[in-house]
Amino acid sequence: MALAGSLVLTFVAVPASVAAAAPAQSRGRAADPQDAALTFDSSGYTTITVTVDGRPMNVRWYKEICYVANPVAAAARQPGGPGGGTTIPNTACGYQSMNVFVPERAFGDQRTPVYLAVNNSGWKASYIRAGVTDGTPYNSATSNVGAALKAGYVFVDVASRSRGLIGADGSFPGKAPAAAVDAKAAVRYLRLNDATMPGSAERIVVNGTSGGGALASILGASGNSGEYTPYLAAIGAAGVDAKERSTLRDDVFAVNAYCPITDLGNADVAYEWLYNALATRDATGSNPSPEDAAAIAAEFAAYEKSLGLRNPDGSRLSAANMLDTIRREVVRSAETYLKADPDHSVPPLGDTFEITSGAPGGPPTTKRYVNDWIDVDTATRTVRSVDMAKYLAFVATQATLKTTPAFDAVGVDGNTTSGTETDLFGPPTQKYLNYTEYGWNHNDIAGDGSGLDDTGLTWDQYTGKKSTTVDDQAHLINPMDFIGTRADTAPNWYVRHGTRDRDTAFTVSVNLDRALAADKQVEDLDYRLAWNQPHAGNYDVPEAMAWIADVVREAGDPLALRHK
Repeated sequence: MALAGSLVLTFVAVPASVAAAAPAQSRGRAADPQDAALTFDSSGYTTITVTVDGRPMNVRWYKEICYVANPVAAAARQPGGPGGGTTIPNTACGYQSMNVFVPERAFGDQRTPVYLAVNNSGWKASYIRAGVTDGTPYNSATSNVGAALKAGYVFVDVASRSRGLIGADGSFPGKAPAAAVDAKAAVRYLRLNDATMPGSAERIVVNGTSGGGALASILGASGNSGEYTPYLAAIGAAGVDAKERSTLRDDVFAVNAYCPITDLGNADVAYEWLYNALATRDATGSNPSPEDAAAIAAEFAAYEKSLGLRNPDGSRLSAANMLDTIRREVVRSAETYLKADPDHSVPPLGDTFEITSGAPGGPPTTKRYVNDWIDVDTATRTVRSVDMAKYLAFVATQATLKTTPAFDAVGVDGNTTSGTETDLFGPPTQKYLNYTEYGWNHNDIAGDGSGLDDTGLTWDQYTGKKSTTVDDQAHLINPMDFIGTRADTAPNWYVRHGTRDRDTAFTVSVNLDRALAADKQVEDLDYRLAWNQPHAGNYDVPEAMAWIADVVREAGDPLALRHK
């Protein structure tokens, strides 16, 4: 890593898988009439004014750019919002468009990074939003928007199809891998127009939280994979010709992911193992289905072994040492926090944590929890010990543990709600489809088109049919399936997962980190459990932005790629 303030002109090579196509595409040439229809209009902006750290700043707003030629029309009325629904004004392309904000420092700058914000929390469909609003004050120490504008980065809010989206024809066009395909299409739009847009498509930094962290991760892991080409062709993405050949790239420079809800095909197994290994569900009174929980958890050892991952010391990562691995990450998190600021402290054993939380716009509430699990030496600012059973109970006390199963619960044991990711899968004509073996084989909702009860097929029989796509859907949104393969993985990764986050198992982010560490394409990997943080993101803006500045500085001049 370069020292702060130095400039290292290390010209990064274009990924080998697309080197032949790079010169024409990087200059923004339209390969065919479809690409010509996606040409960026540099004059089509509105000027707005914001303040960042008390100083006014003019920002050019390119509003709701449709980044595909054949967008999927949406119904005017979408679920969620007041009264159980929301009316959207842009039915034609509101879920496949982007808002581009150019701070005055970036006017005419084609070297500055593009900060690409994905907004599909919970893996839900993301209607177009404007992360920068006229007249708003931003603090660059607490707002990633303000920090990106202050740094002179082009800020882009990306909409995408995903779970819950209702199409104009009444179908569900947001099924996996729609979100990943749309994110790739947005990147391709930026590459197509790189020569005429402010910012550099060679310096795209993808930011996301929760489902957005997962989307950022699959986008970063699967760069230029041909598996997505038919899906890209169907929506008229830039750089896919009439014969479904790719003429543009969709790899990205960096990933800034928080608490990624990913590896959904194995997320239930990881969750039940973590919260049953030390009887956490029982200890917190949240084990309504103990036999089911135990059966799902029993699959974890084989799954973890199948990944073939290693810890930094070279040891095999397995179910046998996973709890100790998590313990070590918790210790590292606490000690990093303590050493970052002399004012930081951890309550001694027997004292209390004071946790303040609250819904956006609502009054904050403070709750107190006895520290019975972590012992810190205040003199050396190091951790003496962590009681893992009590730690996991502490995590599960912050927020009630999820159902069993946690992610593929719809249709199982009479559950007819849509609170889990089950509706991310299946054909667009069907509301949901169980996507795990356990969920499938335990579906008992007659007439939902999912499970053994409706199809007469076990999971193995169903997924063995050539016409089945549900296992492909899980694969195409799972970064673990692409890291270390021929796909062009992003070279730079900043991943955070809060130590109080009960929304997904800590094993998920640990596995992601270990897989990235083994990928020779990854040059800078900054992973950590974030001390005392819940399921959230962008709580460490100065640290994250300093990391982005460092990797950008070390990578050198992005225009060198365009002219290779």
